[in-house]
Amino acid sequence: QVQLVESGGGLVQPGGSLGLSCTASGTIYISYGMGWYRQAPGKQRELVADITSGGITNYVDSVKGRFTISRDNAKNTVYLLMNSLKPEDTAVYYCYADIKSLDGIRRGYWGQGTQVTVSS
Repeated sequence: QVQLVESGGGLVQPGGSLGLSCTASGTIYISYGMGWYRQAPGKQRELVADITSGGITNYVDSVKGRFTISRDNAKNTVYLLMNSLKPEDTAVYYCYADIKSLDGIRRGYWGQGTQVTVSS
């Protein structure tokens, strides 16, 4: 079994910063891409940013220049640093990881989600 555990999030004023982290644990053989999605009330879940095992990153246009994704492969951990936060960034943020477990099965895993609220 593989689990993703997220931490971070919370309430921040517009223009502020927050950091999220997500650690994968369990019967991990290979960790491929990892990333962050978000879902605001009444909206579909969208990709925020992702990163390959080699460090290649991808961002949705609305967060480019404000958010930074990174990862520590040794710790199977992915991070999201969010700067210059806007009210429209308010959402539940979900960690995602593409992992091959020790039984040879490759599939996607999701974290439990963490609330980010940007409000004055």
